[in-house]
Amino acid sequence: MRRRTLTAATALAVALPTALLPLAASAHGHHGGHHGGHGPDRSLRVATYNLSLNRAAEGELQADLSTGDDPQARTVAEVIQRADPDVVLLNEFDHDAAHASVDLFRENYLEVPQGGADPVRYRYAYTAPSNTGIPSGVDLDNSGTVGGGNDAFGFGEFPGQYGMVVLSKYPIDTRNVRTFQHFLWKDMPGALLPDDPATPEPADWYSPAELDVVRLSSKSHWDVPVRVGRETVHVLAAHPTPPTFDGPEDRNGRRNHDEIRFWADYVTPGKASRYVYDDEGGRGGLKPGERFVILGDQNADPLDGDSVDAAIDQLLDHPRVTDPRPTSEGAVEASSLQGGANATHRGDPALDTADFADTAPGNLRADYVLPSRGLPVRDAGVFWPTQADPLSRLTGTYPFPSSDHRLVWVDLRVG
Repeated sequence: MRRRTLTAATALAVALPTALLPLAASAHGHHGGHHGGHGPDRSLRVATYNLSLNRAAEGELQADLSTGDDPQARTVAEVIQRADPDVVLLNEFDHDAAHASVDLFRENYLEVPQGGADPVRYRYAYTAPSNTGIPSGVDLDNSGTVGGGNDAFGFGEFPGQYGMVVLSKYPIDTRNVRTFQHFLWKDMPGALLPDDPATPEPADWYSPAELDVVRLSSKSHWDVPVRVGRETVHVLAAHPTPPTFDGPEDRNGRRNHDEIRFWADYVTPGKASRYVYDDEGGRGGLKPGERFVILGDQNADPLDGDSVDAAIDQLLDHPRVTDPRPTSEGAVEASSLQGGANATHRGDPALDTADFADTAPGNLRADYVLPSRGLPVRDAGVFWPTQADPLSRLTGTYPFPSSDHRLVWVDLRVG
């Protein structure tokens, strides 16, 4: 694997239809976090999980979730029940305009005991449209034709494929959610725009007309404020594009870098985030002192794999960000047993969160829960059991019963 070196759609909160409350949140079970109770010094478990609950055709996920019998959905639901986070970002969960799939997943899977685990209730949920599968109308991959997943604003065969959902036991402040689905890549100062190696001009893979429509986010970037008692924690959710499936222009690697950079700039008050605008026209990033957690499958490992050098370091080394470095024994075991590319990796295998092909790129750290320094870390981990653990049936080996990614969780002190 090569290592790269470089010299508003309307946002909606989802509610179960049983009893709608203000902010479109549903009254559906107790919303308090169980890890720290309701005292002034409570613990908040925050997680990210690329559960690969995407499907090949529009409407297929909704159909699969309409009963409680889908094996993969039951497995990923049990993983969530075992980890029992208070707030969790789900990556690769197909979006539908009616938000039916989110409700069905909660009702038919999460709120039903799976494999002996206790059910878990998320009273609040947030989802919004994704750039995936939305036709751009231009030839973004320079193939000579317009159409298909590579020419969508984000790779996808239909609108909303590989979408995102935030589930929470605590209220979501929907009035103050910010989305950045429509932010143009060219509007980021110093953007790493891809270059056509066949021409002498720099950064010219996209024509000026194409740059007027090319969006930064392959899915979207969301700032979702969650109210934990009297405190507000900004859940910063995204899923940058994989830095592969391109050519020497490195358009996906560069986009991945800048999608990660967006949050690094957003949490930096002042000049660094002044260029940011959201889908409603609001400008700027987070204010000084506001607390946040950056969540998602960032598709970038600090030392191994295909991402642009230092792409994820933009967050890991940020002065406002803490890296809890969650680990698992299962990842260490898998790296040793699988060998291949894993044997040449420079990174600590205990930190891996994704079980990728043994030939290339091998297992990587791709999924992150990165709190602001104002949120002390109590504990952290990756749900990756060893083979001797009965729960390893939930992660397994290829073809995976759940996902090639593992749930990553961090316990934070809030209050």
